[in-house]
Amino acid sequence: MTWDLIKLNNGTSIPSIAFGTWTLGGGQQSTDKVDQALSVGFSHIDTAQSYRNEYEAGIAIHESGLAREDLWITTKYSGLNGLGIETSIQNSLQNLGVDYVNLYLIHHPRLAVPDIPTAWSKMEKLQTDGLVKSIGVSNFNVLQLQTLLDSAKIKPVANQILFHPYVLASQAPIVEFGNKNGIVSEAYSILTPLTHHTGGPVDKPLKEIAARLDSEPEQVLLAWAKAKGVVVVTASTKKDRLERYLAAGDLELTTEDIAAIDAAGIIGARRITARTYMRRAAVAALIGAAVLGVCSYSGINVL
Repeated sequence: MTWDLIKLNNGTSIPSIAFGTWTLGGGQQSTDKVDQALSVGFSHIDTAQSYRNEYEAGIAIHESGLAREDLWITTKYSGLNGLGIETSIQNSLQNLGVDYVNLYLIHHPRLAVPDIPTAWSKMEKLQTDGLVKSIGVSNFNVLQLQTLLDSAKIKPVANQILFHPYVLASQAPIVEFGNKNGIVSEAYSILTPLTHHTGGPVDKPLKEIAARLDSEPEQVLLAWAKAKGVVVVTASTKKDRLERYLAAGDLELTTEDIAAIDAAGIIGARRITARTYMRRAAVAALIGAAVLGVCSYSGINVL
């Protein structure tokens, strides 16, 4: 289960796989699933204000009996209830039951109000005050990262983004920019090709590689992400799947494996774009037909 620590630009190191709480919801089930993730070996828990389960994650963290220094906790400023950065971090710390979080992210660039430099200066103060050990962003593109860097006194350590083979063409430049500027990319929705686009071009290389390595396609996809140098944020409610996710850290993909998945991802992206265009065109045609029908019924000549 070799998911190495990744060194950040401030000298700290982040576990390269995280258990995300995005889809868990609230209540006891959320606490139980975070507890399960910790019990199988996850040491990085990723949550956010908007997930509305920081409190439940905090209960699991404390009931785990693990030392605080053995855990990496990420949460995000989501602008919940219209609250600002300074108030939101205090609420998150209280919900999680901790004195600090390891990583605090601006969840989306639209939350950087009134502008990115002003919002980032508030994030910097949180780190200076010791409420957070590291600061970063989420869903920022290259231009937005550059805007941040132009004014930053403290560089972001991470940028959490959507990342899987079908968005590789659009997201790879963000990863590359981050690498050049010491910003680690964290990847969410890695397993999307298997969960939401089954039967797509990526299925074939994943199955072939999995058969050769005596593993599962999902493990190969996680190993692909690891090979790209990103931190993987993933989740499952099934204990055996979580165990397989951790075991995927031991898979060694060849250069050819990675290239095959990349190529299939690009083909799949084109197909998804084409289907999206066709759906939109069909909707537009239906709307147009409906408008013409109404006009005709009303005696309005639009031709």
